[in-house]
Amino acid sequence: MASADIGIDLGTASILVYVKGKGVVLKEPSVVAYDRDTNKIVAIGEEARLMLGRTPGNIVAIRPLRQGVISDYTITEKMLKYFIQKAVGRSYFGRRPRISVCVPSQVTEVEKKAVEDATYAAGARDVSIIEEPVAAAIGAGIDIYRPCGNMIVDIGGGTADIAVISLGGPVVSASIKVAGDDFDEAVVRFMRKKHNLLIGERTAEEIKIKIGTCYRRPENITLDIRGRNLVTGLPKTVTVTSDETEEALREPASQICEAVHSVLERTPPELAADIADRGIVLTGGGALLHGLEELLEEKTGITTMTAEDPLRAVAIGTGKYIELLSEKNN
Repeated sequence: MASADIGIDLGTASILVYVKGKGVVLKEPSVVAYDRDTNKIVAIGEEARLMLGRTPGNIVAIRPLRQGVISDYTITEKMLKYFIQKAVGRSYFGRRPRISVCVPSQVTEVEKKAVEDATYAAGARDVSIIEEPVAAAIGAGIDIYRPCGNMIVDIGGGTADIAVISLGGPVVSASIKVAGDDFDEAVVRFMRKKHNLLIGERTAEEIKIKIGTCYRRPENITLDIRGRNLVTGLPKTVTVTSDETEEALREPASQICEAVHSVLERTPPELAADIADRGIVLTGGGALLHGLEELLEEKTGITTMTAEDPLRAVAIGTGKYIELLSEKNN
């Protein structure tokens, strides 16, 4: 039996694995918990995420990928091996899998090589590296090989990748290190400044998902949040409104709008005309932030829509990329 073709969306916040013929079979947080004393890995994925900010001194829960780039090579390799085995089963049924991995569009050759080496070490027979916006476009169902411009804004956990794609590759692209994690950090800072409340990144993410917005909502919704009062040092509950989150998220959201603007400024006129017709497509977990479509439309004057399955678009595109490559080479 032939080996499986696998696509891996190697994200800062979560890792998704796509297996040919089965679709996305695994989505887990890219978090690893290991014991400092023995250097052994205690937990990987969801189990490790629950430990973030809640571990004793000798156990550390870390994210081995920062802003889409490997910051801890050995742990990333072990994490990849674990996820590949979990997705495909321990025995690879004959030959080792062909794996395509996506990376942010502006990574250096050294960073690309690190991803490639880690994937080979995790058990790949063949590795192809694909840029995130291209994968996102394939996953969003866009025919990237046609000679017309498509603009993709992929907002992940660590980076936001913006690209104008035509004839199978990015014509103009930008990658900024402002994304989902920065939304969380902005919420943490805001809560500290406005309410004297210290909250963790998991609570900040909960606020972002449940009531967060970067464009004023028609109705103001609230959420009760528990944290530590910085004045008394005791636990305290505060009611947060969606209008407050708009204030908190204003800066990172406007940085993303500025990056989109600068890519549009560098886009050749023919492709810019295509984008004005076809609109901007948002993918990635950050695309789920309420009000982002409206904000981009207001700033650029171009229709903006979110892909059907923004969270999985990159993983699906990465997996389909191998199929597209083999079709083109035949």
